[in-house]
Amino acid sequence: MQQWQRALGDDELRRMLRVAFGCMFGFLLCQTMNWHYGVFYTVTPVLLLAVVPVFTWRTVKENITSAVVACLQAGIIAGIFGSHPLAMTLLAFAMFVFWFWMMSQGFMTFGCNGVLYLSVLLHFASYHNVDVNNMIANNLWASVVTSAIALVLIQLIPPIERPALPPKPDKNVQRVRHEILMGSVVATGSFLAFQIFDLKDSLSAQVTTILLLFPMHWNGSLTYARKRTLGTLIGVSFGLCVQLLLYNHNNSLLLYAPLLWGGIFWFCHAHLKEGKGTGIGFSAMTTTGILFGQYLSAGGDIFFSALYRFTSVAVAAFLGLMAVYAMHRLLNCFAATRFAPNA
Repeated sequence: MQQWQRALGDDELRRMLRVAFGCMFGFLLCQTMNWHYGVFYTVTPVLLLAVVPVFTWRTVKENITSAVVACLQAGIIAGIFGSHPLAMTLLAFAMFVFWFWMMSQGFMTFGCNGVLYLSVLLHFASYHNVDVNNMIANNLWASVVTSAIALVLIQLIPPIERPALPPKPDKNVQRVRHEILMGSVVATGSFLAFQIFDLKDSLSAQVTTILLLFPMHWNGSLTYARKRTLGTLIGVSFGLCVQLLLYNHNNSLLLYAPLLWGGIFWFCHAHLKEGKGTGIGFSAMTTTGILFGQYLSAGGDIFFSALYRFTSVAVAAFLGLMAVYAMHRLLNCFAATRFAPNA
């Protein structure tokens, strides 16, 4: 409870402003320029400005490089092996191994963005009616645009004090194997499940199954699932309120933009109050970004999309947790992959 009662400092207020403006500018750009896959333009600024502890040129390079590598991987897997499900699945697993290995080595921006990009790209690219080249081009362009937005905001609203860099993780080889195998197997299983059941319109649920893996251990995934579900409910409720408030004016981006800014601002406030990690505030921000970026267009309607988002996320979080727990128990049966919390 003490974390919710503490007052935020000037640096944290500046961070809230950067996140809110970054998400709003990404939303306005993709809508006014009629760029597809708006989720890339609304959610990526949240990842760069709210989650990354210290935003530097290295962050920009890791963000753009992760997008390039993920797009190449998705293009090869879906473009060449799209008609061969077994080969596509094995290659997807191998690519996920690479990204989770990078995360286990401490390259969190590169690894987290890469696994998210690859998962979303594979999810869409596996459907024959999707223009893979257009999707890849939008992902690459979004990584450049959102990095530029973040850089501009860092210059306009700079931090007062430079935050300390997080320490490099010190893990034994057994824990690294545990994290890589658990993440790769569950991510591949998520990809297969969404293809088998033809869940093309469940982007938020699919992203949930990937974000569950970011703590890279069972206890962290359990905590995140609870917070993700509550944060999604809050984000969905906010989306419904905005839709009801502007029901007769749903073709005006100038009305939606300040409301999006306000929602992201206060959700970021909750995110910073929570302290480290990705919790309720972060989940509310990403849910709001997905709703506005992916499902809202001029004259569009996010009412039923919002209701579906919460149901699908709750189910995905529950099933994802079951998969994480099963892999955790299985890997702990072997000395070579046993998880050691204090290693």
